Parts: sequence; structure tokens; C-alpha cells
Amino acid sequence: MPRYVVRKLAQALITVFVVLTIGFFLGRLSGKPGALILPEGATEAEINAFNANLGFDRPLLMQYGDFLAGVFRGTVGDSYRQNVPALDLLIDRVPATFQLAITSFVIGLGAALLVALLIFITRWNWLRLSLLWIGSLRQAVPDFLFGVLLAFVFSVLLRMLPSLGNQGPQSLILPVACLATAQFALYLRLIGSALGEQQGLDYVRASYARGQAHSAVVIRQMTPNALVPVLTIAGLNLGGLLGGTVIVESVFAWPGMGQVLLQAVNGRDFPVVLGGLAVVAVFFVAVNLVVDLITASIDPRVRLS
Repeated sequence: MPRYVVRKLAQALITVFVVLTIGFFLGRLSGKPGALILPEGATEAEINAFNANLGFDRPLLMQYGDFLAGVFRGTVGDSYRQNVPALDLLIDRVPATFQLAITSFVIGLGAALLVALLIFITRWNWLRLSLLWIGSLRQAVPDFLFGVLLAFVFSVLLRMLPSLGNQGPQSLILPVACLATAQFALYLRLIGSALGEQQGLDYVRASYARGQAHSAVVIRQMTPNALVPVLTIAGLNLGGLLGGTVIVESVFAWPGMGQVLLQAVNGRDFPVVLGGLAVVAVFFVAVNLVVDLITASIDPRVRLS
């Protein structure tokens, strides 16, 4: 186990390093930030001086070397617009983004698991087909458009829920519903498919032959085996969901990293963008390490070495 964890941590550090390196070079390829950051009436000389002050007149490899030196010191640089450490701008926003992403993930996955178990225990195929059809419709609608529709119906027309900012627990309902419904549709398909594969295996038929109840076979034997591949995909999806909340946060004016990152991308505020990449990458590799450990505890056939 210790060797496994050390190896995974080493892989995590390499992954974060590669992500930041790719982000650095893609940012530099997109152009210099001076023209977007300075006021509209800035002269070309002022723009060039601003870019030079940020080090953009130096060779690219020297800029990369300075960037790596900062990373090893635990910083990705200062925001070009606010002249404060980029990570400081993001750290204040990270809890709100984590709250939205993790709440949506837990509700979507938990609801999908409960519904899938209900379908397999009761054998209500009509419910499975109906939910899969509805889920396909939901997944066909982009998150930002579905979020706008939710805000229009429940906030503008019905005046039931707030749709902007964080005004308390009720403010979570619409953005979480936007993300969790897509998660529910995804995991219902995955769990249903995994349970269907288990249903035809020898150990399930043997359990029925021994006289075990159908519900006990589904819950105690089929579900743990079916969850192993689902958890692997869920770990990857949760890391992607953290980055995917950016658009939904903008729709609902949720005070997470989304608005900061969108402004940074539009204004070529590269340190803030790289800081956001670092946060998402670290969260992504941490979640996958946890998923590997959980998978090993659920399935004894998985060995950590």
C-alpha cells in the first residue's frame, strides 16, 4: 500500500506539471495581454511597455524557466489586472465551486443508484425506458441552456427560487438541479448497464439456486461488483465536473471560480488561468487516488501494490 500511494502521488505531480506546462505554452501562443488589459485609448508604446514589464519581451524559454521557478515556490505568479497572487484570487472562490460540483455529483450519483436498484428489484422496465428517454433529452440540452430555462421558469415565471448569487441554501437548488440532472442521466445508464452485465453471471444464478431473495442478490452481491467500473468513470467525471461548473456558475452568478476564470481567459490574465488549471488538476488526481482506494476496498480482486 505505501508503495502504491507513493507511486500515485508521483504520477499526480507529473500530471499537474504537464497540465501547467501545456497551459503555459498555449497561453503564450494566444498572444500578449497588454492590449486587452490597458484602457482602450492606450498607445502602442504603452502596450509594448506594459508587455515588456510583464516579461513578454524575453525569450520564451526564459519565461518558462521563471514560471517553473515560481511553481516550485508554490506560486503561478500575480494577476496582471489586480497585481495580487493569482492563487489568492482563486482560493477564496474554491469552496463555492467545490460545494456546487460535489453536491451535484453526490445527488446525481446517489439518485441514479437508488433508481437503478428500484428498477432491478421491481423489474419495472417501463420506468427504466421512460427515465432513459427523459435522460437522453436532458443530455441533449447544453448545461448553460438548461440553466437559463430553469431560471426562467422557477425564478422569473413562478418566483419560487433565487437565480442569481448565493443568497442561502435556496440559491443552490437551481444550479445543482442543472448539473445533477445531467449526472443522473449519465450514471443511470452506467449503473443499469453494469447491473445488467452482472445479472447473467454464474454467481448470480447460483445465488438464486440457493434460494436467496431477489432483492438480497441485487443489493448485496450484484451492486458491489457493478459499482467497480462505475466508480472508475465517476472519478474521471468528477474531476471534469469541477471544470465544467464554470459555465453554470456564470449563468447563475454563483460566486465560484467560474466568473474569475472567464474574465481571466477573456483578458489573457495567464497567471489566474494557470492557477485555475492547477486547482482543477490537483483535485482531479486527488479524486482518482481516492477512487482507486475505494475500488480496492469494495472489490478484493483489486490489489494495490
